[in-house]
Amino acid sequence: MKNKKGFTLIELLVVIAIIALLSTMAIVALNNARQKSRDARRVADIRQIQAALEMFLNECGQYPDSLTAGATNGCPSGTTLGSFMNSIPTAPTPPAGNVYTYTSASPYSSYSLVFTLEGGTGGLSSGAHTASASGVQ
Repeated sequence: MKNKKGFTLIELLVVIAIIALLSTMAIVALNNARQKSRDARRVADIRQIQAALEMFLNECGQYPDSLTAGATNGCPSGTTLGSFMNSIPTAPTPPAGNVYTYTSASPYSSYSLVFTLEGGTGGLSSGAHTASASGVQ
């Protein structure tokens, strides 16, 4: 009787199935890590914007009318929102259409900053949230 060396078809199929299962699990874990990373960045961006808005309020006596680096809204000459924040962060995508929406109505004594999280992070659940001078809801 000949002594043949090699793998049977069943052994090869089992190894291929195991590799496919492991790679699928790795891709799912990577996508979850990416989602959490985007959400953590969103929360950090909002906190950074809130800090700049509070510094603007302390300097100018009111919040800016828009969330642009050039917003002045009653500030002393040469003071803009950009004086406290070099560039205004933009929301990471996906999901498509995810933006930070800032509103402040005259007399500019309050503001709201709306943002959306894909999943729960930092004690916040997924979905839309509003940040204001009193915190994040």
